[in-house]
Amino acid sequence: MKIAWRYQNLPKMEASPAASSRFGHYYDVSKTLSPELLQSTKWHRFFLPEEISLQPNINICNMTSGYTRLLQSIQRIIYQEGFDGSHPQKKQKNILRIGIQNLGSVLWGEDICCTDNPEDVHSLTKFLYILRSLLRMSLSACIITVPAHLIQNKAIMERVTNLSDTVVALESFIGSERETNPLYKDYHGLIHIHQIPQLNCLICDVSDTKDLAFRLKRKLFTIERLHLPPDLSDTVSRSSKQDLAESAKLLSSGCGAMAMGKKHLDF
Repeated sequence: MKIAWRYQNLPKMEASPAASSRFGHYYDVSKTLSPELLQSTKWHRFFLPEEISLQPNINICNMTSGYTRLLQSIQRIIYQEGFDGSHPQKKQKNILRIGIQNLGSVLWGEDICCTDNPEDVHSLTKFLYILRSLLRMSLSACIITVPAHLIQNKAIMERVTNLSDTVVALESFIGSERETNPLYKDYHGLIHIHQIPQLNCLICDVSDTKDLAFRLKRKLFTIERLHLPPDLSDTVSRSSKQDLAESAKLLSSGCGAMAMGKKHLDF
């Protein structure tokens, strides 16, 4: 069967991955980690109010004190745990996984979410520059969440994007017009892939798949290709029923009337 002309040049994609291969990672979001597993796992916590009480005044490179304390904490863990390569890991080789939430918000002492002209525009970018250098010289990986919808200055978000290897944005339908749109009734939001890394290249790769949506089931968080339903309306796309009726009158009146009519026939 020959598909419609508007889809004939698109690449062929599988609707679902092969049954023999295990695709992606599957987590049961209804379950929580057991206390025994947390006790057996070595992890570190950074809580800014506790760090402020230990060392009240710290200011390095004209950054906010929260960023400075966080960088010192990450650097101390890298050196003490041997992730910098100074102490070879003999039994099991691990990497340091770092997670930072709401970077750039007022929780870190920033004001870029409150005004168009913050007091220190480059504080966040300085932090990312130093963090990148720490990650490059150690066995570490970091994932950061940024409240992009609250940052007023778009130039700051462009710098954050350029300093990141992978940039993925989540757009929720809650509180928007798409929440009640029947076209998106099966989904809870969209996923925008702005940037993905590309090895041995000076520029970042751009994903070919741009239409991605997510939905949260009872136990799973699934990401799927966004497939909109076909338009099955009764009207013709190029003209309405009234235009068709006028064209029929022109046909019945002859060629002379066609030349003087308001509408031209579309062959």
